[in-house]
Parts: sequence; structure tokens; C-alpha cells
Amino acid sequence: MNIPEILKEHKLWLVDSTTGKRANLEGANLRDADLRYANLRYADLRDANLRDANLRDADLEGANLRDADLRYANLRDANLRDANLRDANLEGANLRYADLEGANLRYADLRYANLRDADLRYADLRYADLEGAKVYGYKLTKLEESK
Repeated sequence: MNIPEILKEHKLWLVDSTTGKRANLEGANLRDADLRYANLRYADLRDANLRDANLRDADLEGANLRDADLRYANLRDANLRDANLRDANLEGANLRYADLEGANLRYADLRYANLRDADLRYADLRYADLEGAKVYGYKLTKLEESK
């Protein structure tokens, strides 16, 4: 798997969907990968192994990270706005200053994650496991339940 080539094609796709190719990293083993500053907006990372990966300052807006393994990943300052993190394992992940506005974190494992100063406005945290998580200084707006 040639990650630099996938990122290059994805960047072209983001500019013009008739060129390049959307990044499909579903089920990819990216454990310990250095993806700092990577532009993975709207990428498919379902079931990907990103354990211990460095995603600091990465742009993951709208990315599909459902069921991804992000244990102990560095997501400091990452853009995860509107990302799908449903059922993702973020145990011990560093999400300090991350933008999680509108993210789907339903059923996510956030045990012992660092969410200090993270933007959690409109994030769906229903049924998420926040045991031991550092969540002070965060921005949070409660989602209204549908009737």
C-alpha cells in the first residue's frame, strides 16, 4: 500500500472529483503511521488500524472512521468535524484541542482519552464510554433528542 500515492490521488479528488481518487483505506493497517498534517477529508477509514498513529493536525473532516482502532493515537489539533467515529476505539487517544464538532461518537470507547479543550459542540456522545477521560475545558452543546 503506497500511502503517499493514495494521499496524492485523494488531494486531487478533493479539488475535482473527476480527477484523482477518494482515499479508500478501509481495513488498512496504519499502526504507528506518521500522518501528521495529512488531508484525509471524507476518506474511508472504516475498520482501519490506526493504533499509536500520529494524526496531529490531520484534516479528517467528514471521514468515515467507524469501527477504527485509534487506541493511543495522537489526534491533537486534528479536524474531526462531522467525522463518523461510531464504535471507534479511542482508548487513551490524545484529542486535546481536536475539533469534534458534529462528530458521531456514538458507542465510541473514549476511556482515558484526553479531550481537554476539545470542541465537542453538537457531537453525538450517546452511549460513549468516557470512563477516566479528561474532559475539562471542552466546548459542549447538548443534542436535542428526537421525539
